[in-house]
Amino acid sequence: MNRHTHDVHRLRRLLTPALSAVAAVLLSLIPGSGTAVAHGSVVDPASRNYGCWQRWGSDFQNPAMAQQDPMCWQAWQADPNAMWNWNGLYRNGSGGDFQAVVPDGQLCSGGRTESGRYNSLDTVGAWKTTDIADDFTVQLNDQASHGADYFQVYVTRQGFDPTTEALRWSDLELVALTGEYGPSQNYAIPVSTSGYSGRHVVYTIWQASHMDQTYFLCSDVNFG
Repeated sequence: MNRHTHDVHRLRRLLTPALSAVAAVLLSLIPGSGTAVAHGSVVDPASRNYGCWQRWGSDFQNPAMAQQDPMCWQAWQADPNAMWNWNGLYRNGSGGDFQAVVPDGQLCSGGRTESGRYNSLDTVGAWKTTDIADDFTVQLNDQASHGADYFQVYVTRQGFDPTTEALRWSDLELVALTGEYGPSQNYAIPVSTSGYSGRHVVYTIWQASHMDQTYFLCSDVNFG
């Protein structure tokens, strides 16, 4: 073996572990890569981080987002993993006492769960909205088929302005409470309301069945 060939083989041995590590990191950032445990989120009306991923996941470095979708822009700048991991906004071990573990002003981040990954979702401002009617359906994607002990769906009170006010528990009005849902990848929760108009937040609490794992999901809507 000549010196050149020897050097090439030596360099390859040195680079292979490093390249493998880089590949693993990149795969962990790709939704659906299978390297992380999948969970779920509300996909319609889209939760804040799912909506940002849906609109900008293939173009998240586009500076036009700052003007076209400023709330998503600040979220991507704060922590891109909040969008890549749109299905991981949950807390374990709440014991049903949600107000004790999720303080006012932190409802959309699940009480700054996951070491603060989702903190940007609490940012007050004009998040993009989904148009809905008085009667609508919350569609939730459960990639891991956890099932649900129940879902609680709230709508912010009439007069609350999510563009200028931080979300508090006292701003929420319960509009749907379900029983158990068996394991599936998609759930539909019918909701019937009246008296709402304009911009609101739909707040969905999903108590998973496989363990004491709770998802706290903010969706911005406009009642037309």
